[in-house]
Amino acid sequence: MKIVKSFESVEAADVLDGVSERARKLLRRRLEDTAADGMLRGGWLGHPLHPALVVLPLGSWISAAVLDLSGADDTVVRRLLGVGLLATPFALATGWADWSTLDVRQRRVGLVHAASNAVGLSLIVASYARRLRAPDRRATALCLLGLAALGAAGALGGHLVFAQGAGARHGD
Repeated sequence: MKIVKSFESVEAADVLDGVSERARKLLRRRLEDTAADGMLRGGWLGHPLHPALVVLPLGSWISAAVLDLSGADDTVVRRLLGVGLLATPFALATGWADWSTLDVRQRRVGLVHAASNAVGLSLIVASYARRLRAPDRRATALCLLGLAALGAAGALGGHLVFAQGAGARHGD
């Protein structure tokens, strides 16, 4: 179970605590006692909103990759990448709002989750930009590498929720 050990080592990475605490305080100062806080964290829904909002960007990007690999028109692939990019700020906002309420060990995993997502997102943006100029196999490779990074981020997000209980309501 090397993957589980890797996740546990992220949980124990206290080197992240300084940045984590500063970012948490900044977010909580901005969000606490605002309507945006409850809305972003899904209070009105009864559970976190972030997991539902990541479906649109991820689904768009996975669909783009499948179509790209099947030889579809690059305009369609580029549009799907663009739809995902347009939906991303909403997923980011809800994720950071949720993250700001987590405990120390959960925030460590959340930071690495966010960093992996940032790598994946950067690669998707690079793929989109390359397609605007000259679509080629490199644009496809960038998209696939982005999805790989996003997959790693998703595994960390799953660990955060299922192993660490982040966002789960117990005994309501």
